[in-house]
Amino acid sequence: MQSSDEAARYLKSCESTFWEKVFTAELDYLLQQLKTDDEILSVGCGPAIMESSLASKGFMIVGLDVSREALACAGDAIRAVAASAEEMPFPDASFDVVLYIVSLQFIDDYRKALERTAQVLRPGGRMIAMLLNPASPFFKTRCDTSDSYVRKLKHTDLQAIKQSASVWLQTEGDYFLGIDGEELFPSADPAQAALYILKGVKRQEPVALS
Repeated sequence: MQSSDEAARYLKSCESTFWEKVFTAELDYLLQQLKTDDEILSVGCGPAIMESSLASKGFMIVGLDVSREALACAGDAIRAVAASAEEMPFPDASFDVVLYIVSLQFIDDYRKALERTAQVLRPGGRMIAMLLNPASPFFKTRCDTSDSYVRKLKHTDLQAIKQSASVWLQTEGDYFLGIDGEELFPSADPAQAALYILKGVKRQEPVALS
C-alpha cells in the first residue's frame, strides 16, 4: 500500500515527458478496444491518470485501488473505491470491461482477482490487462534502478497469469510498445516489447485447467 508521500512522488514522476508519451500510447491502444457505451472498472488505478483521460472522453469509469492515499490524488474525475482486487465490492455483472493498467502483477492473489473480474463482468464482458514483459530491456533496466516501482512486482510468469485467466475468460495476448531509453516505437517482439496485453472475454461457465 502506498503512503501519501509515495503517491505524491509517483504522481509527480508521471508528469515527465517520457511517461506522458507512454500514457498516450497506452490510451490510444485502449481507445481502439473500448466502445463508447462501455461501463468500465479499472483495478489498481492508483491516482487514476489514465482513468481520468478516459472519463474526459465520455467513458463511465470506476477506479478501484487498495491505497486510499493513492486515490486521494485521483481528483473528482472518476468514482473511486478503496478496496482490494481480491474482494471487489461490486455486485456480479456490474461492468462491461475490467481494466488492469499495469496493476495485475502487483496484486497478492491475482488468481482470486481474476475470478472476481469474471464475476463482476456482464455476459460477454471483456478484460484488458496490460502486463509488464519481464523479457524486455525496459523491464530489466528498471529492475536495476533501486527506487523503481518495477522492483515491487510480485508475478513475472506471463503464461501462468494467462493460464489462470483462461479458466474464467477466453483469452488472447499481444506484445506491445517497444521502449529504448526515452524513445518509444511499435513492437510486437516478445524479446523487446515492454508490455504484454492479455485480453479476455467472459466465459459462460468456468473451465478446468488442463
